[in-house]
Amino acid sequence: MVPTRELAFQITEVFERLGRHTRVKTVSIVGGVEQEPQIARLQKGVDILVATPGRMFDLVSQGHLLLERVEILILDEADHMLDLGFLRDIQDLMHKIPRYRQTLFFSATINETIKKLAYSLVRRAIRIQISPKDPVAKNINHAVAYVEMDDKRFFLERVIVENPESKILVFVRTKIRAERVHKALERMNLHSLTIHGDKQQQDRLAVMQQFRSGETKVLIATDVSARGIDIPDVDFVVNYDLPEQPENYVHRVGRTGRGTKKGQAVSFCSTEEKPILAEIEQFLDKPITVMDISKEEYTETLDFTSDSSSDWKSLMREQEALEKDPKFKKKNKKKK
Repeated sequence: MVPTRELAFQITEVFERLGRHTRVKTVSIVGGVEQEPQIARLQKGVDILVATPGRMFDLVSQGHLLLERVEILILDEADHMLDLGFLRDIQDLMHKIPRYRQTLFFSATINETIKKLAYSLVRRAIRIQISPKDPVAKNINHAVAYVEMDDKRFFLERVIVENPESKILVFVRTKIRAERVHKALERMNLHSLTIHGDKQQQDRLAVMQQFRSGETKVLIATDVSARGIDIPDVDFVVNYDLPEQPENYVHRVGRTGRGTKKGQAVSFCSTEEKPILAEIEQFLDKPITVMDISKEEYTETLDFTSDSSSDWKSLMREQEALEKDPKFKKKNKKKK
């Protein structure tokens, strides 16, 4: 079981490569696509099932998926799977699979609360830790730049323009933010794509393929792409917004510097995000290197932009003033 569709497809591809010359059948079932083809594949028999919780429980409730013969249950990205959104589903699942089985939890980060939940779901639990004490890989250089919220897009523009051949993965906090940043880059004549939960599954797969192949160099993502996704040759991870959950910092920056390759992780921290930065540094048990940006360099970056709406702040102030005008309110009310 995995938390995202992209991760399900990725794991299925790996199993299919490993089992190419065997009789082992691997099937993935996820939401966002028609279920009939998935049902047809299940009816032919399956050895390894890779599933997201929603679609899996739909097919169980409809009687298309029987779990009485499950021998091994694996929860990938276990801390996320056992988070409040999935906990009840996992507990219900335990009643549908055999009592005697092997249960495995995989994750790069597991806090004490999640650890207790995991231990409550298995018997004679054993914990195997194969990662070093530092949760961030040594071949990732990570730094933080103090940038005010309204200025972040200009600094992102500079990173992209100064690294034209680099593959850059940009993380934002919400779907709306992803689209806004995409539009800002569009005004700067910079090509990018977005991936988040509001996109159709076929669109998400197409976006991931374009980014993987290098056809698109800049991908703006929410945390739907932070966990487990293996994207080759990502040169930069940019935390446009700092993640609200400190452990997500580790998952995000882990998209670069994979294997033996070097990677760069740059975080933009606004004044209001400094408490979040402190939590991340506490989680890492060390400070993140601060990029020294002088006032001159900061101003130079703002002047560097090719944003076609350079006077956007004035436009917003005019709009706010207009909306506060009683005549505007009265006119608007009549229209409604």
